[in-house]
Amino acid sequence: MSLDPGMAAEIVSRALKDGADQAELFFRSYRNVSVEIKDQAVESLSSSFSSGYAVRVIRNCRLGFSFSTDTHEVRQVIARALEASGSADNDPFLSFAAESPMSAVRIYDDSIRDMREDDAIGMALQIEKAAYDADSRIKRARKPSASFTVSETVIANSCGINTRYDATACSAQITVVAESGGESQTGWDYTGSRFLKDLAFEEIGRTAAASAVRLLGSRNIRGTRADVLLDNTVANEFLGIFASSLSSDAVQKGKSLLTDRLNSRIISPWINITDSGLLPGRLGSRPLDDEGVATQATPLVHEGMLLSYLFNTNTANKAKTVSTGNAIRGSFSSLPSVGVTNLFIEASAASACIPRRSLFSAMQKGLYVVDAMGIHTANPISGDFSIGVSGLWIENGEVAFPVKEAVISGNLLDKVSAVGDDMRFFGAVGSPSLIISDIDISA
Repeated sequence: MSLDPGMAAEIVSRALKDGADQAELFFRSYRNVSVEIKDQAVESLSSSFSSGYAVRVIRNCRLGFSFSTDTHEVRQVIARALEASGSADNDPFLSFAAESPMSAVRIYDDSIRDMREDDAIGMALQIEKAAYDADSRIKRARKPSASFTVSETVIANSCGINTRYDATACSAQITVVAESGGESQTGWDYTGSRFLKDLAFEEIGRTAAASAVRLLGSRNIRGTRADVLLDNTVANEFLGIFASSLSSDAVQKGKSLLTDRLNSRIISPWINITDSGLLPGRLGSRPLDDEGVATQATPLVHEGMLLSYLFNTNTANKAKTVSTGNAIRGSFSSLPSVGVTNLFIEASAASACIPRRSLFSAMQKGLYVVDAMGIHTANPISGDFSIGVSGLWIENGEVAFPVKEAVISGNLLDKVSAVGDDMRFFGAVGSPSLIISDIDISA
């Protein structure tokens, strides 16, 4: 199914004629090729296309919503949306987005559009082979896979928006198991971009293998307080949890630890946090959010000070401000909510980035955390966490031995004392490695 802006405008016009005070049409299609490898053979290969559209209406300050995958059902979809509005709660802040210029950002790659199945298979094969070739102790590989997607988005509403854009995306990952002396350890790596040239398939396999091998020979440690170095993979997971507190929806519902904290210091002055939909090639980049508002770069935390939250149109109306372009839909069948585009941590001007190779020396002694279990259990309102971790114990700036079954406890807003120069994105979240001072570590 395809849907052009002209047809989108007709659907909006029909919804208004049928009784809506305001109306919106959202369409998205996906064409995807995915491959998974096992023992240098194709385990699974899929080539699929999906598409659908949704209609939102506002009538008497009440929201109605319906969706379909069939354009022949437009009248029924509109009727269902209008009917749903009759039982919805009254919301005086409801409105659809006003027209705004589309942001300029590069998110389309012809080489992904032209991807053949044989090419996709060859790239996925490289991942698994590189992992096994990296070290003889790699005994198993789980789900070495690659995915390539082309999408189209059309948005139209009765407030002046009528636009479309195309995007591409590709990603690859692998989990491996290293074994030695009856012990086994796992390693994982992932990469994703809107440009095929950004994916180094063999490097993914080698990195996953190295991550597993370095933990062989792990031992327990005694409880202590020490500095902790969060690898950028783990720092990304913490930032993902913290992201929910930056949502204006969570703030307005009293479910954020950052409620009533604007213009106050919430974290180390070494830290800036920004959300930007304008980073070329990043998976969260797009010219418009999922309500048709132009995306932007939004400084959220500057030198530890909270400057802003993330808004969609509805939450911005409630706060008497403007949308930051952060309306996100999980699919065409989902209502837009507040979400991140590309959320990332970087060193503030008050801090110098420490080269990755110098992070151990900067810490001198402590735990380098390379894997964490249960980060999702961190309390998004208080910020408290207690999670299981594994990693490497550092003495005198050097690796002393790998560590297993440790627990670190603290608060998401604990002091960050150093920031690495190794920024890395996982999906729409990016962070460098971070040193956090004086953390409880228990066995």
